[in-house]
Order: sequence, then C-alpha cells, then structure tokens
Amino acid sequence: MIRLTTTQPDFAARFAALVNARREPDADVSRDVATIIADVKARGDAAVADYTARFDGHDLSATGWWISAEQCAEALAALPHDLRTALELAATRIRAYHATQRPEDRDYTDATGVRLGARWSAVDAAGVYVPGGRAAYPSSVLMNAIPARVAGVERLVMVTPTPKGEVNPLVLAAAAICGVDEVWRIGGAQAIASLSFGTDTIAPVDVITGPGNAWVAEAKRQVYGVVGIDMVAGPSEIVVLADGANDPDWIAADLLSQAEHDPTSQSILFSDDAAFGDKVAVAMEARLQALATQGTARASWYANGAIIIVRTLAEALPLIDRLAPEHLEIATDDPAPLFAKVRHAGSVFLGRHTPEAIGDYVAGPNHVLPTGRRARFSSGLSVLDFMKRTSFLACDEAALAQIGPAAVALAEAEGLPAHAASVAIRINQ
Repeated sequence: MIRLTTTQPDFAARFAALVNARREPDADVSRDVATIIADVKARGDAAVADYTARFDGHDLSATGWWISAEQCAEALAALPHDLRTALELAATRIRAYHATQRPEDRDYTDATGVRLGARWSAVDAAGVYVPGGRAAYPSSVLMNAIPARVAGVERLVMVTPTPKGEVNPLVLAAAAICGVDEVWRIGGAQAIASLSFGTDTIAPVDVITGPGNAWVAEAKRQVYGVVGIDMVAGPSEIVVLADGANDPDWIAADLLSQAEHDPTSQSILFSDDAAFGDKVAVAMEARLQALATQGTARASWYANGAIIIVRTLAEALPLIDRLAPEHLEIATDDPAPLFAKVRHAGSVFLGRHTPEAIGDYVAGPNHVLPTGRRARFSSGLSVLDFMKRTSFLACDEAALAQIGPAAVALAEAEGLPAHAASVAIRINQ
C-alpha cells in the first residue's frame, strides 16, 4: 500500500496522485453499456432474455421472469429466528430514521398578497437494483426500498441478477419486509434499460436507485434524464482518522470492511502516530491471512490502500476533504471538534465504538452514499430521492397590480413582448 508522511518533500505531489487516481470504468464499459441499452430499447424482452442467458447463465422462459410475493413471504418465514429478528430490527431503525426526512409542504401569503408555496409528492414508481454477484445484499433492499415506501411510492419494483437462476433467500425475505410489489430475475445494464424504457413484460419506472457493478453504474449514468437516479456510484471507500490510543486490530478490521467489497475499493488510514500506523499495517496482514475474502481484500489494500502520517489530526482534515470519502471514521475519544471541521464526506462515524459496518446494517442512516469524491456535491440516498417538489402561486388583482409592472419591464428588456403583454393586459384595464 502507499505510505506517506506530510513532512516528505514530495508529499503534495504524491497525495495529489492518490486523490486523482482513477478506479472507475473505462471507455470500453461505456461503449458496451450503450450497446446493451440500445438493444433493449429495440428488442425489449428478447434482448433482456438473451443477455440474462449470456451473463447470468439461465433461461428466463424456464426459470421465470419474476418472483412472486408468496415466494418472498415463504423466504421470510423460513429464516432462522435470529436472522429474521436482525432484518426486522434493521428495517425498523431505517424506517424511523428516514421518516424524519419527509419534507413539509409550504403555503403562505406574502406582504403583497401573493400566495406562494410548494407541495411535495412521491414519484409513481421506483426501481431498486440489488446486486447479486460477489455477495447477496439484503441490506441494500432495506436501504433502497424503505425510503421509497416512506416517501409514498405506490409501485416499488426490484431487479436482481440470479446467477444460474438461483436467488438468495435473504434478499427475498428483505423484499417481503419492505413490501416490494414486483421482483424481477434480471440484472446488469439490461435491467436498468428495462426499468427505464419498459418492455412488453416490465413497465417503466420514474426513479432507479441502488448499487451495482461498473456496468450498472454506467447504465444509470446513461439513462439519467429518461429516469431519475440516486447517483453514479463507484468502488467503495473508507477513510479512518485515528490516534495512537486505538487498538490497531480494530482499525485494521475497519479498513478491511471496505477492502473486501471489491479489488478496486479503497481504504486509507490517517494517524498522527507513525508507530501506530506500523502496527495497523502488521494487523492488516495478520487479518488478511485468516479472512475468507482475502483475495479481494488483499488486492484492494495493496493496490489502492494508504497509510498517511500527519503531524496532528487536525492537519488531516483538509486532506480528507480533498478525498471527499464515501465513509469517514473519526476514532478518537472526543471526535466532535474534528467532525465540526469536516466538509466533504458521505457519512461520518464518530468515536472508537462506531465502526462503519454498523452503518451498513442497523444504525438507521442510509448506506447508499456518494463515491469517487462526489461527496463534494452530493449526498446519500434519502426520502427526497423518491419525491419531487411542485411550486405554486396565486395572485389576486391587487397583488398583480403591485408586482406586475416589474415583470412587464423585465420581459420587455429581454425582448419577449408576449410575456409582457400577458401581464400588462391584466393590470392596464
């Protein structure tokens, strides 16, 4: 992994290279995705079936396109008690947190007598993408479907790839807990295209959310504008800001929690204690030796990981803001003063007993977060991603008489006489 110290003469250049390192899809992915989307638009169900056979290894006409609500309910009923309890606890906490995000309508009359306001409403239909490749993610079902339901979405659709036709029962159980209306056995760019444009079998939706591989992320980017999307998500990231009072084994475990996602994931430690950094490096290797996901995690850590030694923890904050990480842990006794100065991070985990992984499952805030430095300008998934705001206004005769002349003057200045006339004829009677 990269080892840096802010006192090194070439630190600025090496850190800039780390910040600007590209871990996301190349032009080949973009081209392939465009081909798939165009094919699904042209051939609909036939194209989706062909890509499913090619990439997921099963025939939709044999395995079936969709999974019934009864099958999801059966999967939930068959779960071991402790696992069902864990899923239900997570769902309860996620639902409670997101319920506080529902915005309020506004309706008021200003001093000129103009009635102004805004009304919030949910989209009609939302599509949720749930990965089915390296692992099954029931937590992704909860994190995407529950905010949609809290927002008031009426039709909730889930797509998930089922390699060889097999679907993880945990994913189905989570769909049952969330009350998903439709579950389709399709994934990849073809699933995103189906949700966006519709086919003879699958009706289109208005918004698509959820994580996926490089082809899914690129497909979402390409269909944006036809549908809404949550974000274009890239490889997972974690930054840990830790002093030397931490247990190095704990911090190593935290760094590996993201490294095991994908070989392109990134884990970075900032510390003001060089000896502690060395201990974390040793603990990382020890943990890797026993980790079931060692191949992925090792590739990620040694290709993209970094240990950066700073003179003070405060010195790390502007560097962290430049990285704008998906996840940030501040592992100190008193994280509040440091957190107050953080500007750019998807989600922040405060204190020595708040590992990022608790946020992936049961804490409540959403784990669908901006990656690739996008936390500089975007936020994690929320209820608002499934809603839109409609503004409204109403003028009576007196109110229009007060503000109308200014509108006429501006319209005439812009060379739009019909605009000016539509106001003027009402105030010059």
